[in-house]
Amino acid sequence: MATFAPMYSVNNLSVHFTGTYIFDDVSFLVNSRDRIGLVGRNGAGKTSLLRIMARLLEPKKGVVVIPQGHTVGYLAQELETQSTTTVLAEAMKAFHEAITLEQRLHRLGHEMATRTDYETADYMKLITRLNEANDRFHLVGGQTREADTEKVLLGLGFKREDFHRPMKEFSSGWQMRVELAKILLQRPNLLLLDEPTNHLDIESIQWLEEFLEDYPGALILVSHDRAFLDNITTRTIEISLGRIYDFASSYSGYVQMREEQLQQQAAAYSNQQRQITQVERFIERFRYKSTKARQVQSRIRLIEKMEKVEIEDTDKSSIRVKFPPAPRSGKVVVEGHAMSKSYGKHLVLKNLDFAILRNDAVAFVGRNGEGKTTLSKIIVGELEYQGEVKAGHNTHIGYFPQNQAELMDGEKTVFQTIDDAATGAMRTQVRNLLGSFLFGSDDVDKKVKVLSGGEKARLALARLLLKPVNLLVLDEPTNHLDMLSKDILKNALLQYTGTMIIVSHDRDFLQGLTNKVIEFKNQGIREYLGDVYDFLQARKLESLNALEQASSTPKTKEPERQTSDSKLQWEDRKIREKQLRKMRNQIEKTEEQISILEKEIAGMDAMLADPQRYLEVLNDAKSYKHYNNLKSQLEKEMRCWEELLGDLENSP
Repeated sequence: MATFAPMYSVNNLSVHFTGTYIFDDVSFLVNSRDRIGLVGRNGAGKTSLLRIMARLLEPKKGVVVIPQGHTVGYLAQELETQSTTTVLAEAMKAFHEAITLEQRLHRLGHEMATRTDYETADYMKLITRLNEANDRFHLVGGQTREADTEKVLLGLGFKREDFHRPMKEFSSGWQMRVELAKILLQRPNLLLLDEPTNHLDIESIQWLEEFLEDYPGALILVSHDRAFLDNITTRTIEISLGRIYDFASSYSGYVQMREEQLQQQAAAYSNQQRQITQVERFIERFRYKSTKARQVQSRIRLIEKMEKVEIEDTDKSSIRVKFPPAPRSGKVVVEGHAMSKSYGKHLVLKNLDFAILRNDAVAFVGRNGEGKTTLSKIIVGELEYQGEVKAGHNTHIGYFPQNQAELMDGEKTVFQTIDDAATGAMRTQVRNLLGSFLFGSDDVDKKVKVLSGGEKARLALARLLLKPVNLLVLDEPTNHLDMLSKDILKNALLQYTGTMIIVSHDRDFLQGLTNKVIEFKNQGIREYLGDVYDFLQARKLESLNALEQASSTPKTKEPERQTSDSKLQWEDRKIREKQLRKMRNQIEKTEEQISILEKEIAGMDAMLADPQRYLEVLNDAKSYKHYNNLKSQLEKEMRCWEELLGDLENSP
């Protein structure tokens, strides 16, 4: 049973901007197969930490140690690309080293073919260089680079006909997918991904989950998608108020463990304060009695030597969202008849008939490119179309676009952005409104172009509250928002008294929020009652991924049921395979932990074989307790290992 030594280390790292530390004296280790979720509030320093590890930002102090010969790949949250090549050509740039090695192999091969000094030392060195270059060529995927590139591009949602289209024809979100493909194809030893799912639909997210699950290197992932984090990560590092907290668990386990930790800390603090109060009362009562002098001095020394329990500072700041009461609209808020939309020769939506009624809460779901954002823009009046779409009586629309960051003027300040959109009495409430979205006095004069993705999202949400509306159209509103902000937004939407349409791939966010689901597929739409999981149950699907794969099935009149059944069988098989992989990974990790514990216990057993050392340990309560704890942990790990093996053997 092999163990893995730490491969990367962050030592005493400190970073501050404008005199304020983002994190201070932070240290942790990353093992060669770690799957780490990096979490924290917007602005906590997650992106800064990744940029430091990618050598793109210098810390104030401290160092990041990357072993010699190990590579690091970093996907930024936002990226401006200026590529003039095609999608395939841009993705193939990932194999720069392989192309260089291929050229070197040709030169070495030609040299070997033209030389005849087969017995010389120089010729043997030439063979060695050729073998080394050939081994490296295969290691970096040189021999399979075309097939690997196609596989990754298809997995990330591109169609084969897209491969030879120029990059400039694609939106920034699709260009980000190409950048992600390049990083995955480079196979770095340490993969740093900052919000990789923001521009992916659910089918692509599922593919990325499976890819990362089997990835041979280490991974540090920033994401605000709970399901994505839980499916991939086995360790969570939280950044909060300049400190880090490290938990050997995926996100859901971390949340529970962190809460228990804070509760235990609060209980210990309360108990100690009660003890201190009692001792201080005794001191005050008997301070001037000579008969109690010895006891008083003893208790004073007790308090002085006491190791004080402190309650950790936690970041309690949060946005405050409360939508204004919605004006009453007509029964039909918006409706469409025989509506179609094309981009040039590309038909996206065909002959749609739909109606959104007062107090409906509707989720738009489906693969990217099926028309969700297109219909949203048509409803709010941003796109031309064929057919009829009309708003009902007294309908007032508030719109949160997916590309809201691109629609804001980067040269304007935070204050100007809200002040210019405010009217009437809201003009006097601009600073209060910005404060409720965590823009302090130092932030309101920042230009929009320097804001983080999360700050831009908060600013766009703040604009929605400037006037009462009775139809909210929200296109991917949770992109860039931290977990707490997402929960607060969801609660605010649950209290909202108007009608809403939400485009989202975040299942956790949609659950319980909507009462209708509209599925986009094959240029049409289909309506289901209930929330997103009611919809999945109605379709007998276990995940939106199954929905999206089913949506790519060609239209047929009769065999549709048969096709859906085969898709379900395929999905069931994939789920079983995924569960088996997880069980094997758990067994491997348990075996590694058992090996570590056995070695440590063996070391202590060897020490205890010495009678003198045995007495020392026996008289040292801390060492003796540690020894017993090690044995208890070993028993626990052995039981867990046996249970896992039993589960694996009994798996279908």
